[in-house]
Amino acid sequence: MTKETRTYQWCIALLLCFVQTAGIAMYGQNQPRAAARRTSVATDSLAIADSIAAENKKRLLEMTSTATPQVPPASTDSLHEAVNKKVFIPNPTKATWLALVIPGGGQIYNRKYWKLPIIYGGFAGCAYALTWNGKMYKDYMQAYKDAAQGNWDASSINDLLPPGYVDRVSKPQITETLRKRKDTYRRYRDLSIFAFIGVYLISVIDAYVDAELSNFDITPDLSMRIEPAVINNQFSSGTSNKSVGLQCSFRF
Repeated sequence: MTKETRTYQWCIALLLCFVQTAGIAMYGQNQPRAAARRTSVATDSLAIADSIAAENKKRLLEMTSTATPQVPPASTDSLHEAVNKKVFIPNPTKATWLALVIPGGGQIYNRKYWKLPIIYGGFAGCAYALTWNGKMYKDYMQAYKDAAQGNWDASSINDLLPPGYVDRVSKPQITETLRKRKDTYRRYRDLSIFAFIGVYLISVIDAYVDAELSNFDITPDLSMRIEPAVINNQFSSGTSNKSVGLQCSFRF
C-alpha cells in the first residue's frame, strides 16, 4: 500500500468522524427544541380546553338564571302583616259597644256568625210574644170594661166568649173571668218585655266574654293526677303536725 493511499484513508476516516460528531451535536441541539415545541403544543391545548370549559360554564349559568328567576326575599314588615291578618284578636271594649248599639253587632265583630240565628231568633220570638200578648190584653181589657158597664151585647165580649156563654153563665162570673184573663195577658206581656231585654243583655255579655277569651290558651293536655303526699296539719294538737294523705292536682 502506498503512502498516498494511506493518507487518503486517514482523511476519509477523519471526515467520517467529523460528520458523526457534527450529527451528534445537531441531534443534541434539536432535542430541547422538540421538547419545547411539544410543551408549547400541550400548553396551547390546555388553554383551549380551559377556555371551552369556561364558555360552557358561562352558558350553563345563563340558562339556569333564565329558567329560574330569582325571587326577592320578603321583608320583615310584610311577614308581620301576614301574621296579623291570619291571627285575629278582637277587642272586648269594641265588641261590647257594637253589641250595645246594634243587636248582634258584637258577634259579627268577633266573627262568630253562627250565633246570629240564635240571637235574632230570640229577638223574633220575644217580639212575637210581646205583640200577641199585648193584643190579647187590649181585647180582654175592652171586654172587661164593656162587661163592667153592663154592655153585654158588645162585640168585644161576644168575640172572646163561646156562643151562648153569656146566657148560660151569670154576669158576675163572666166579669170575673174577663178580669182574670186580662191580668194574665198583661203579665205575659210584661214577661215578654223582660225576655226581650234578657236576650239583648245576653247578646252583649256573650260578645264581651267571647272577645275576652279569644286569646285564652287551653292546653290539649288535660289531666288529673292523684298521688300520696305529706300534708301539714296546722290544727293538730299532737307533737307532729304532719299527716299522710292523697293530693289531687288538675292540669288544664
